[in-house]
Amino acid sequence: MADYTIIADVSSFICKMLREKMCPEPVPSPNNIEISSPASQDVDYIIGLYLYDVREETIVTRAPRVSAGGTKFSKPPVPYSLYYMVFINGSSQMGLKAPDIQKIIGRIAQIVSDNSAVYPHELQPWLEAEEPPVVLSQAKMALDEKVRVWQAINKPYQISLFYKAAPVYVSSETLTDPPRVSKALFGIGMTGEEGGDPG
Repeated sequence: MADYTIIADVSSFICKMLREKMCPEPVPSPNNIEISSPASQDVDYIIGLYLYDVREETIVTRAPRVSAGGTKFSKPPVPYSLYYMVFINGSSQMGLKAPDIQKIIGRIAQIVSDNSAVYPHELQPWLEAEEPPVVLSQAKMALDEKVRVWQAINKPYQISLFYKAAPVYVSSETLTDPPRVSKALFGIGMTGEEGGDPG
């Protein structure tokens, strides 16, 4: 299963996707798109990708223990949901006006909708077993919930997009022995003689 770097890999995938498809229109350069927090000061980019929450996904069924070679097994990987905010950097020196911001927001929504899934082995090519895709979807949030995300970093609310990436499985380094057989049941069935009636 995917290593612990999978969380950073998902963030890098989203950022790379936006850089490839947002430039040169409506964003001039890939350097104008960064993984960052709205709380960062003295930064000059246009689009920021902010991972603001990581939650263990209790609805997704956990995978069984994974063989680690020999007689050892690793603990099941844990599924997580990653929550992102894609925002326009208010401190950018680009002098964006409201129509420009709306065009950028619309293009981001279009790109994510058209490229809404990635397989873990695309992010970590050494993976041998195929894992379910990480799916990007709109986070189901009311406006007041979005406002609270901004308030948590002491910033006034501004128009932004909120996404959920899931499931993201993080493997375990803990190895365990397989359970020992403590009881065995044997049964003997009676059949009729060859050629005879078994009934």
